[in-house]
Amino acid sequence: MRLIFMGPPGAGKGTQAERITTAYNIVHLSTGDLLRMNVKRGTELGQLAHSYMDAGELVPDDLILKMVAAEFKDPKIENGFILDGFPRTVAQATALDDFLIQEGKHLNHVLVMDVIDEKLVARLTARRTCRICGRSYHLSFNPPKKPGICDNDGSELYQREDDKEVTVRNRLAVYKRQTRPLIEHYMKKGMVKHIDGVGTVDEVFDRIREVLGPCD
Repeated sequence: MRLIFMGPPGAGKGTQAERITTAYNIVHLSTGDLLRMNVKRGTELGQLAHSYMDAGELVPDDLILKMVAAEFKDPKIENGFILDGFPRTVAQATALDDFLIQEGKHLNHVLVMDVIDEKLVARLTARRTCRICGRSYHLSFNPPKKPGICDNDGSELYQREDDKEVTVRNRLAVYKRQTRPLIEHYMKKGMVKHIDGVGTVDEVFDRIREVLGPCD
């Protein structure tokens, strides 16, 4: 099974992608995680991407394509994958289409998570991160035992630049302007399935299973 997960920042794609990979035994390829890993390690790609991520802008296509191309070389994706955070532009989608054709493969579905802006802003601005170990918290859903302090090492928690309200709203604007045209791109191919992203994790996953079918 080969899937693309689309939706605005904070829609819950990462959480649901993990559920899907476990249930359907496929690989989760999150470009956001891969980018943050490169930034943390100080790689050339990470250094180039850092300024774009902090400003809430999309990382240029050529950087993303180089990273994703490397991931596709890994044999672990032979059973299937779910792409989370890629493609984000029509140019990326076209490059992915061409790559899959060359590999003799095709996409099964493009899942689109739908959540209104105000709920997304509330979700994202409540995230906090440990300065030392990097553990993430959410002030509403997964708060630390002691406000502002990491449970693991007692270090200070902080709000990442891309979780501040100004940046969040900019990210949503960028999504609407540059990424949502992808929905039209894949609608023409009859692949788009809209998923209501409001509700508990289980409720949203049940809606996804209705689209994907039995796990076995």
